[in-house]
Amino acid sequence: MLHLDDIATHEEFFAWTERLLTEVIEPLHRGETAWYRPYDWNARDFGTARALPAAPVVVVEGVGAGRAALRPHLARLLWMELPDQEAWARGRRRDGPQLDDFWRGWVAEERRHFTEDPSRPFADHLVLQGPEGYVVLPGPVGTSGPDHPVTHRDGPSPVC
Repeated sequence: MLHLDDIATHEEFFAWTERLLTEVIEPLHRGETAWYRPYDWNARDFGTARALPAAPVVVVEGVGAGRAALRPHLARLLWMELPDQEAWARGRRRDGPQLDDFWRGWVAEERRHFTEDPSRPFADHLVLQGPEGYVVLPGPVGTSGPDHPVTHRDGPSPVC
């Protein structure tokens, strides 16, 4: 699993697409181990390189995973349906007061990102939090099925 919090930075809330493609997506597509340096949000610097082995399924988790530039590389896109305020509150609890400045900037940047490059309309599945776990529903795109080995949004995804 790759957390996009390891790829984004204070300076690059969403300007990391090329780095993700070069360091992670392209090596995995070739069947090679990907190497990336996870960002340390408190030190404000990249850490020691981490390996992400090629696998039949690699989950990329985080805001921006469903952006148009990445959709051709996805087999499926899941959208976690959560009210903005609740999602931001969870992040603030996770990160603590030392990242309050980050969160003030993040809210505006996330809104701008989804206005310019929405992901939800392209989701194959919607994931909702239920009283005892999660519920997975068909998403707006509705293109996945037994006769589709990959999704067909912006064109077929390459089969890795």
